[in-house]
Amino acid sequence: MEEILSPDATRFAALLERLAHAHGIETLDPTTVEPFGDAPGDSLTLLVDDVARTPEVWDVAVVLPEALKAVHRPLRAGIADAEASRALSERYGVRRFPAMLFRRDGAYVGAVEGMLDWGYLVAAIERQLAAPASRPPSIGIAVRGPSAGGCH
Repeated sequence: MEEILSPDATRFAALLERLAHAHGIETLDPTTVEPFGDAPGDSLTLLVDDVARTPEVWDVAVVLPEALKAVHRPLRAGIADAEASRALSERYGVRRFPAMLFRRDGAYVGAVEGMLDWGYLVAAIERQLAAPASRPPSIGIAVRGPSAGGCH
């Protein structure tokens, strides 16, 4: 059965196609998003939500090519589709869309959530590129071992 897209989703799909052709920003789905992030080097994956519900997704997608040019560092960029974005947001504890997920050689580096003013956006990307890989933030309830105290 063919998926029926809303007018906003259709226009966003056209934007993604233009970003791929003009700037080499890949559109990622659940089968391509992990290999993209696991590849050698630094990667930025833009996580998106329904464009009608989260209009800031448009803003970040439109300014992303210029922001990438401003950092003057090698960085592969991709935009995850909604399904892949939901899976990555759960895996890496992202709570707000749009979000930029940074990985290096497959390891988590960090995430920048929401739309930022231009100067803050470029600075945030530069900070992520300079940051070491780290453990992704956990989500849920903290777990303590038996030596952590408590009643017995």
